[in-house]
Amino acid sequence: MNEPSPSPAVVPVTSSPIATAGTAPILQVQDLQVAYGTSVGDVRAVDHVSFTLQAGQRLGLIGESGSGKTTMATALMRLTRPPGRIAGGKVILDGTDLLQLDDNALRKVRLREIALVPQGAMNSLNPVMRVEDQMIDAIVAHEGKQNGKALSARVTAQLARVGLPPQVARRYPHELSGGMKQRTVMAISTVLNPKVIVADEPTSALDVVVQRQVMQTLGRIQEGIGSAVVLIGHDMGLIAQFADLIGVMYAGRLVEFGPVDEMLLSPRHPYTRMLIESIPKLTVKGRLVGIPGLPPALLSLPPGCSFSPRCPYVFDRCRTEAPASQPVGSGRVAACHLYPDNATLPPLPSSVVLDPNAPLAMVGTAMEGVEEPGRAEAEATLADELGAQGAPHAAAGDSAMGVTGLAQSDIDELHGGH
Repeated sequence: MNEPSPSPAVVPVTSSPIATAGTAPILQVQDLQVAYGTSVGDVRAVDHVSFTLQAGQRLGLIGESGSGKTTMATALMRLTRPPGRIAGGKVILDGTDLLQLDDNALRKVRLREIALVPQGAMNSLNPVMRVEDQMIDAIVAHEGKQNGKALSARVTAQLARVGLPPQVARRYPHELSGGMKQRTVMAISTVLNPKVIVADEPTSALDVVVQRQVMQTLGRIQEGIGSAVVLIGHDMGLIAQFADLIGVMYAGRLVEFGPVDEMLLSPRHPYTRMLIESIPKLTVKGRLVGIPGLPPALLSLPPGCSFSPRCPYVFDRCRTEAPASQPVGSGRVAACHLYPDNATLPPLPSSVVLDPNAPLAMVGTAMEGVEEPGRAEAEATLADELGAQGAPHAAAGDSAMGVTGLAQSDIDELHGGH
């Protein structure tokens, strides 16, 4: 089976506006690669990704379905399952490379040092155990047996931390609402005050009011214990209100990374700009603006830049050479051939019009409805090979980011604080 092919050099992000000078980063992801093996080749779901987080920072990972966000989350926890495998790179947590630990050492690190808040809370809770017993199991597994009354008091305090009454401790998961389940999962995941919290779409399938409550709860917990957070999501509005840093993923690569305020005001990568443009604006009526075309099939990526078939700035070099990540400002990187010749992202070419009242297509392009060579066959093969395994493949959807969450007006007010 083929190993993932080399990628252009990646420039790791090593600073941010809130990083503390002279302090070592709490999390360093270096050249991380995750591949899913199939009979027709490897699917590179995470392709040479690098980033750095300081203690207390919040990173939001955004991108369409199939971009590699959830695969990234499971790789950080070393929970990648066959046919997936971590094919290379490092995940360094407070000086320790998690990818080099044996199973016993890894069990001691999970939950205590790095914890996952998974999507689908109902599927994450044991349906035949009360909430209290599940939380006590987590504590005892790491700290050993303790006095029963002390454990019960600790459970009550942890539930209060996420805004749940003491009675929840004696309930089974099916007796809780969707928002209560998610907060219960959050309480279990953070009961040992981990240094890094990986939250994989924690507001999935929740209405917008409950989404806000859950994110406020996560923010309070994170601030209380001083941990770093990696938040995975589809909703640019929600991510923008919560995160200090944003990482934009496309076809397995981290195409832009930087402070949230700067990226929203002046995105450097065309894909980032188009994601922001797709957020509904309360002041503008008309058809939603989407991103034309579909993400590429991971088994048949286009040559050169994987975004080139959908990019309004595409030129010849984009179709033949994959762009390397490079600095585009203080604490910012982008993988785009427009740099370093440009200081900022240029205005849209005159042949391209993003009209909210026009059909979801770009004037002057012929991307809509065009099939990439081998796309249909590759997607069919991948679905047959990996469908039941939950492995990522490019799919339609999520082109209008933020439709189910907060609108542009929420982003405009984010400077008021988290």
